[in-house]
Parts: sequence; structure tokens; C-alpha cells
Amino acid sequence: MFLHKSNFLLRSVYPEFLWRIDDSEPVIYLTFDDGPIPNVTEFVLEQLDKFAAQATFFCIGDNVRKHRDVYCQVIEAGHLLGNHTFNHLNGWKTDNADYLANIDLCQRQLGIETALFRPPYGRIKKSQATDVLANYSVVMWDVLSGDFDPSLAPEGCLRKTLQYTEPGSIVVFHDSIKAFPNMRYALPRLLRYYAMRGYEFRALPQPVLSAYV
Repeated sequence: MFLHKSNFLLRSVYPEFLWRIDDSEPVIYLTFDDGPIPNVTEFVLEQLDKFAAQATFFCIGDNVRKHRDVYCQVIEAGHLLGNHTFNHLNGWKTDNADYLANIDLCQRQLGIETALFRPPYGRIKKSQATDVLANYSVVMWDVLSGDFDPSLAPEGCLRKTLQYTEPGSIVVFHDSIKAFPNMRYALPRLLRYYAMRGYEFRALPQPVLSAYV
């Protein structure tokens, strides 16, 4: 079970995290977790390019290691990068020292210093968050597409995402094999729907600190 829309209770547990952008402009902040993955991430890049859309990719370090060519395509397209741990660790089930070391390992694979971190599954201990916040902005989400849920039909994935997305929303999709059937259906239709209504798609405003790829 998951919530498509992050509610006040969730946000109140971690008010120091970024859940949405206070923006009255017609802007949506698309984010993609778990890549890079051949074919899947490339599909995302093609769809974004059609609408001159910028996005933020929260990458798994081990996938960057395995699929460096796809990762470089994300960089070359001008999208923003974020850290999503090296092995997609659940912070609730991971020792603090191991969790922080895994974030550092991902950072080394990225080859680009980034101020953005998203905890896999959205699960991170308060004690872990204290250390992570010293170096990163922890980014959660306003709208979770649910593309990863095999019990959710593609049409339902799109309908729920459109229902809850509004100006300033941080929206999560996944460039993963598991999510591809739903994401492949929902993403191009969402881009078209909001583009026709005058929306822009931007990367998150946090800066990339330095690049040395």
C-alpha cells in the first residue's frame, strides 16, 4: 500500500525534507528513481526531449557503474542528478554507518557532486537524516505515480498522477524494468496533458556543486 499524494502527517514527520516547491507558476518537477537502465532510461530521455522537459534523476550507484553509457546520456541531455544510494538501501533496515558509506559510494560513482539525495522507499531514520542533511538536501515527493506497482493498471497510474499533480509538485516516476510497463504508458501522456495546458517541466532548483566527469 502507498499514498499517491503525500499528506500533512507524512510531511510533519520530516519537515526539513523537500516535499514540493512553493510555486504558483505552472511548473512541475519530474523526478526519476533507480536508473540508469538501458532502454528504459533512454525511453525517458526521448520523451522528455519531445517536450523540452528537464528532470532530476536519482541514480543508484551500482546501475551507474554497470550502465555508464546510459548515465552519460542523462548528463549530456542536461538533466540534474541526485544520489539514491549505491545499492538501493532501506534506511530503516540498515546500520547507520553502512547507510552513510553506501551514499558515499554512490557519490563516487556519480562523478558529480550533487546536493540532492532521495532515500530509497522514502525510508530513512532520524539519526541517519541528521548526518545526511549536513551534505544534501533530502528530496521526497508530493506525488508518487505508483508506476512500480504491478497491481496498478497503466491507466490507473496516469489517472491518479494527473489527479494529484498541481503547480509546484515533485512527481516520482521510476526508470526501472519493474516500473516500465506503467511508466511507458503514463509519462508521455502526462507530458502531453500538461504541456497543452502551458506547464513547464523543470529540474529541481538545488544546484549541482561541481562537475568532474
